[in-house]
Amino acid sequence: MRHYETVLILNPELGEDAYAEKLKKFGGFIEKEKGIVIKIDEWGSQNLAYPVKKFERGFYVRIEYCGEPGLVSRLERETKIDDAVLKYMTVKLANKVDPEELLRKETQKAEKERPAPEETTETAEREAAVEERPESPQEVSNHD
Repeated sequence: MRHYETVLILNPELGEDAYAEKLKKFGGFIEKEKGIVIKIDEWGSQNLAYPVKKFERGFYVRIEYCGEPGLVSRLERETKIDDAVLKYMTVKLANKVDPEELLRKETQKAEKERPAPEETTETAEREAAVEERPESPQEVSNHD
């Protein structure tokens, strides 16, 4: 399978439900076409470099996936006919990849980025102790 990424710029006037529906639609389309979605990055609302269809802003979404070569043309056709998509761009990242390995790497990366529960409580306790500590006389200086 080939490894691709597609960046979509969606209409900024979409509601949360319509936005989530579009993400689900494109992810489902890739899976329906026998592709495998690796990751969907939501970059949020950003200013555009120039107005597109009279919009100054757009929702940026990056979809990373694996599939056969024909999948890209079918996905791009879907984006062309969808009025919510202002712009799109697809890039081939690699010719031959193992989708399971990419998924495994992505889950490992997500686990590393997520703090462990005990780390979170220790950090919060340290911060609380620092806030409660009174200033020592050496730290206070008089500037006359």
